[in-house]
Amino acid sequence: MELILTILADDKPGITEKLAAVIEQHQGNWLESRLARMAGKFAGIVRVQVATNEAAALQTALLPLKQEGLSIQVEAADSVADDTLSNLTIQVVEVVGNDRPGIVRQVTNVLASIGANLIDIKTEIEPASMSGGNLFKALIKFTLQDEQNLIQITDALEALSPDLMVDTDQR
Repeated sequence: MELILTILADDKPGITEKLAAVIEQHQGNWLESRLARMAGKFAGIVRVQVATNEAAALQTALLPLKQEGLSIQVEAADSVADDTLSNLTIQVVEVVGNDRPGIVRQVTNVLASIGANLIDIKTEIEPASMSGGNLFKALIKFTLQDEQNLIQITDALEALSPDLMVDTDQR
């Protein structure tokens, strides 16, 4: 069976090692993860495969980490949902533009209104070298249904603002 762990804690050395040790002690296999430091916090999502008879013991073994300041939530993964993705083509776009409040909502609203299903989104803000302001960057992975196309997405995103650039030549 597969479990999804979400983790939040004050960032400090050793968090990932402690999680990995508990998972290994219960014969779990660390399949994939997204771990990051944000504003002094450690935040992560981990997908773990573990024998069904070890799942409850693993969850119990994670509880003492709360005393060390880790907030961990565990959910059973839905393997059927992953199977439906295998029939769809994953699209990737990079969106770059001047940062402003609401830009993430605007971008995700466009994708949702067209029916794109977000698979992964990575956003960041960095200084814009020429203007002195901030630059918004997003790398977005999503799927489309057969009747949808990438041109619709690109046109709709670029219509949000004249400074927004969309690159579809990703990987």
